Amino acid sequence: MTEPVTSPTESRVAEFRADIAAMHLKDPVPGREALLLRAGLVAMVAGPVVAVVAYFLSHSTSDALSQRDAIVMALAGVAVTILGAALWLRYSLAAFLRFWLARLIFEQRVQTDRVLETRAADHLVQ
Repeated sequence: MTEPVTSPTESRVAEFRADIAAMHLKDPVPGREALLLRAGLVAMVAGPVVAVVAYFLSHSTSDALSQRDAIVMALAGVAVTILGAALWLRYSLAAFLRFWLARLIFEQRVQTDRVLETRAADHLVQ
């Protein structure tokens, strides 16, 4: 039996997959990444809510101790908002950049194949 003829692009894809498998890279856990992405989004929403509630708590009393507690709670809300934004940004960009990098590598390899085929054809003509 003869092997099926594969195009240079198909052989590059197979080579790319073999190279990735040989690197023994840790496979990202999609469930955990999605969970942390959602957690960041929830924290970005919950943080300002906590800060606004703390603002109203601090202005509803004349007790200095209660006001300071509310100020600390407001600062915690701001910190939660920043943490949520960092989580959301990290995991949303990670997914996009992972796809972008794989696509860039693939397109560069296809372009290299085209250049090599053109050069080989030029050498055959001469």
